[in-house]
Amino acid sequence: MRTFTAVQNFSRRDVLKLFGATGGGLALGASGLSWSPMALAQDKEARLNLFIAIGEDNKVYLTCHRSEMGQGIRTGIPQILADELEADWQHVVVVQGLADKRYGSQNTDGSRSIRKHYEAMRQMGAMARTMLEQAAADIWQVPVAEVSAKDHQVHHINSGRKLSYGELAIAASKLSMPAEDAVKLKDSKDFKHIGKSHTIVDMQDMLVGKAKYGYDVQMEGMLYASITRPPVLGSNVATLDDSAAREVAGVVDVIRMKVPTGAPAFQALGGVAVIATNSWSAEQGRKALLITWTESANDSHDTTEYLKTLSERVKLPGKLARQQGKETKDWPEKSTINALYTVPYLAHAPMEPPVATASVTETGCEVWASTQTPQSTAQNVAANLGFKEEQVKVNVTLLGGGFGRKSKPDFSVEAALLSQKLQRPVKVSWSREDEIQNGYLHAISAQFYQAKLNDNKMPEAMLQRSAFPSISSTFAEGVDYPSAGELDLGFVDVPLAVESYRCEAVKAEAHTRIGWMRSVCNIQHAFGIGSFVDELASNAGVPCTTMWKTLLGKARKVDFADQGFKYGNYGEELSRHPVDVGRYLNVIDIVEQAINKQPAVKAGQGWGFAVHRSFTSYVAVAILVEVDDKQNLTVLKSIAAIDAGLIVNPDRVTSQTEGAVMFGLSLAMMGQISFKEGKVQQSNFHDYPLLRISQCPEIEVTIVRSDAPPAGVGEPGVPPVAPALTNAIFAATGKRIRDLPVNKLLNI
Repeated sequence: MRTFTAVQNFSRRDVLKLFGATGGGLALGASGLSWSPMALAQDKEARLNLFIAIGEDNKVYLTCHRSEMGQGIRTGIPQILADELEADWQHVVVVQGLADKRYGSQNTDGSRSIRKHYEAMRQMGAMARTMLEQAAADIWQVPVAEVSAKDHQVHHINSGRKLSYGELAIAASKLSMPAEDAVKLKDSKDFKHIGKSHTIVDMQDMLVGKAKYGYDVQMEGMLYASITRPPVLGSNVATLDDSAAREVAGVVDVIRMKVPTGAPAFQALGGVAVIATNSWSAEQGRKALLITWTESANDSHDTTEYLKTLSERVKLPGKLARQQGKETKDWPEKSTINALYTVPYLAHAPMEPPVATASVTETGCEVWASTQTPQSTAQNVAANLGFKEEQVKVNVTLLGGGFGRKSKPDFSVEAALLSQKLQRPVKVSWSREDEIQNGYLHAISAQFYQAKLNDNKMPEAMLQRSAFPSISSTFAEGVDYPSAGELDLGFVDVPLAVESYRCEAVKAEAHTRIGWMRSVCNIQHAFGIGSFVDELASNAGVPCTTMWKTLLGKARKVDFADQGFKYGNYGEELSRHPVDVGRYLNVIDIVEQAINKQPAVKAGQGWGFAVHRSFTSYVAVAILVEVDDKQNLTVLKSIAAIDAGLIVNPDRVTSQTEGAVMFGLSLAMMGQISFKEGKVQQSNFHDYPLLRISQCPEIEVTIVRSDAPPAGVGEPGVPPVAPALTNAIFAATGKRIRDLPVNKLLNI
């Protein structure tokens, strides 16, 4: 592992002091980027949106514009920059970028931070290196072809002279930016950081408690808010008795918050906020509130009844989403197999619930938030305050987990609205109960799969339907069908070589806020197809891996042309990130070979398998379980293979895949949010449990070596876990689990 020496969060004033009043430096950045820590006085314009500064102190300051939530992006981005820059890792300082649209997208979700920025960051590092080489050539009065940057210095090849980056910083900063086509990128064989395991730059501070998360933000004169939000989406305060709350020591005010109209989007939910001089008083005051609520159109929402409705609907024809070959209308009972699978609502449950601090004045607003989406935070805060977007500054803290929940900036909007009213800095801290009962949930779903078998019990036709309330319903009223973008996520994009293959979407109304969660709709879709393939394999008397290989067919690249839909491919061109059956087959082979090396299973044990492509990566997972005669489930081992193209930091890929297995097991084994009379029934980890250390299996991860473009890593490991688990339970017991979570049938 590589070690790291410096991590700093700078304000613009700090950096201007570093490179303006007290010294000089090299800066690459977009002009006018007033909120960026690397927007220096020189305002050198570049076409790239990441920033490099080199001080006379010989330190290299690298800006990360993405949010760090444990995935290691504040290490991965600097690794790429440092490699092309030929920077010494011991002299690198990571600077957290603030919200600004000139960075391009800062939305840290979709497993795209490296996938979308790898080439641009290499180019930026190489530009800075080129400028340093030119500065040295000018000083020595030699052709630039005779100089070369290496190990934080520029060397003159003929004379042996050398200058450090710090010695060249001022001269290099006065040069024009090189043209992109004049910059030469390194050969991959010369990489020093890319492809090497680096310990994450924040690790030491995390270990000793110095790392700063959203909950750690402190400001002079800051007030604390604890908010009781409507228990049913769409309800409002009918009556309020806050007299007891106002008597709690430390409480300074009780404020009724407006309930939004229309689609919820990222608006504050409304309710009653208790304001205090400390968080404890705010929470105690909140407990003393006496509130009654108005009726809502969602008062009757009951998950038991709703899931029955969805399960009946998916048995009937839906809207066509994809048709491969001719539609099959003849489904003889004796040669047809079908199954229905359900997944409940799920909550994100990050270790750090949402938190934001805002300070609003007449002229602007500054926010400190554990946000995955600083730009959306700025946009939504500005809209709610009546400000222009450029009047809102968003500081990004470390995130104690995110999983997609912190891509929704409603909690920052709450803090800003309260600060504007109180004319004081206000911190809004969500409790665990708030996050589970009032967050954006992963959609409840039902899926129907059907296959027509030939004489060899192999599918010659398949039909599948999916029903779940759409994320689009959060942003527009009246949406009651899954969107095309959601169906792209593991439903219509499975490249099975079946002669007739039909996919349909089914109606499902929303009754709560629906949001993206780690791997999004791949969660339910991978469970459906992964389980059904195993059922087909069992019916045919062949291993699941064999059935997958048969259904996938020969190695090829699939573009779904003339099948009735335009595939979004996670925002990537198919020419760059094709749907490659050969890569599917490879990860299947890797895991299959690993299983074959394991000891023979004992009585009550069984292996399960599943494979899935998501976020342009390919992941195969096998899980070994044991179920005893008292129906106690133990997960013994997991084997995973991931092909995510070129890897920047193998340690992080291994860690993310291990974390994905644990996350997936939590969801599959115990994850369930249920509604009764429109209200969430769960509240904390006692009834929405997460995987504990004692439940975690041994996890073995194989990373496929690849020269393919970088693909996603944070999310792709999650989807195949649930079907691998339930398939393993079937192998061990003969019990087929089609309805998650597993703890409905087994003891966890």
